[in-house]
Amino acid sequence: MTQSIIAFDFGTQNIGVAYGQTLTNTARELQALKAKDGIPNWPDIERLLQQWQPSLLLVGLPLNMDGSESELAARARKFGNRLHGRFGTQVALWDERLSTREAKAEAQARGHKGHYKSDPIDSIAARLILESWLNDNAANG
Repeated sequence: MTQSIIAFDFGTQNIGVAYGQTLTNTARELQALKAKDGIPNWPDIERLLQQWQPSLLLVGLPLNMDGSESELAARARKFGNRLHGRFGTQVALWDERLSTREAKAEAQARGHKGHYKSDPIDSIAARLILESWLNDNAANG
């Protein structure tokens, strides 16, 4: 059964968004969402869900390198709980360690100037998180 997924790279100012599906195991970046202290404009998320009709919402979990939970991880977990509570869609958390570093490297390769506030890379990170999940899901089928 093909699954469609929206992935989120949770942040306090921007929330990266990507869409993918299991038929071709591909993902693409969508427009990042603005957030105020980690709180998104919920109607924007509702529109995304109506447009893409995902069967799963994937939230990146920013664990510390030793696997312990950071303050941001607790907030990302809370964001995932709110997504499920508001929309009733299945939510999964996915270890996203090093996704920001990978996103920065990819952005630089694309010619990014390093101005992450004015030119955020959060949706690149969301796509990388989703690709990691898709690859793991395909391998463990």
